[in-house]
Amino acid sequence: MNTPVMTTSLAGLGPRHQGKVRDIYDLGDKLLLVATDRISAFDVVMAEPIPDKGRILTQLSAFWFRHLADLTPNHLVSLKVEEFPPACRPFKDLLSGRTMLVRKCKPLPVECIVRGYLSGSGWAEYRQAGAIGGLSLPPGLVESQKLPEPIFTPSTKAELGAHDENISFAAMASLIGAELAAKVRDLSLALYRRALTWAEPRGIIIADTKFEFGLAGGADGADERLLLIDEVLTPDSSRFWPQGDYQPGGPQKSYDKQYLRDYLESLGWNKQPPPPPLPADVITNTQARYLQALKSLTGENLP
Repeated sequence: MNTPVMTTSLAGLGPRHQGKVRDIYDLGDKLLLVATDRISAFDVVMAEPIPDKGRILTQLSAFWFRHLADLTPNHLVSLKVEEFPPACRPFKDLLSGRTMLVRKCKPLPVECIVRGYLSGSGWAEYRQAGAIGGLSLPPGLVESQKLPEPIFTPSTKAELGAHDENISFAAMASLIGAELAAKVRDLSLALYRRALTWAEPRGIIIADTKFEFGLAGGADGADERLLLIDEVLTPDSSRFWPQGDYQPGGPQKSYDKQYLRDYLESLGWNKQPPPPPLPADVITNTQARYLQALKSLTGENLP
């Protein structure tokens, strides 16, 4: 296990933007995405790291970028520090295994959520309205039930510390244009179905997941291409359920962040900073779930 990384400050690598999990360095026409071991829940970053988490997210995202490349281009340029710009070389030990060099693009201001099962905020919205994001669903569904077909339910992309909100497809179309919205919806559903086809024989149910996209092109905006960006099908952005334990009608065992969310819910925390401290066993158990997701989905361990 490497020393956990909570934050980075890499001199000479240009401006840094700090997200909930990633430290992003602007290298001009490219970005350096450094996945730290920070973890957030309910859009609040915890005070303690989850050891190896950044390396797990990077390795899993790289796997999916390769596996899905025939469906859509993505922003990944390289994972190898020796292929990064020379200014990165002094930081090789820190960057190795947790860093992606990616093409810079203009992120779409929406998160593209695909749900194949009824869980989380989708389950809460269904109980209240019988629908998710304006999409009506059959009556009488239970928590964690498989939906008749996967559905696309976009959300806003909140600033750090704010909460994402589910929106309708029409609202998404008004934000980014009807043609691009339809393209992103259809592509998100295709990516999800491809991921299911891979994961289910390996004992993992992908209950839902979040994709992000960006536009890359010339400075004048011409020839813009839609790219899959950020992270893909990780325990931070997805619900992974062990197939052997699946039982609709309530919450499921998981190899993702839900274990941490459930712990925090049990405390009665108001979901505002500062977060409550995480006990050692919660940290260890969260790490174990992330490692299991990596092993089940890719057949690989961390190097």
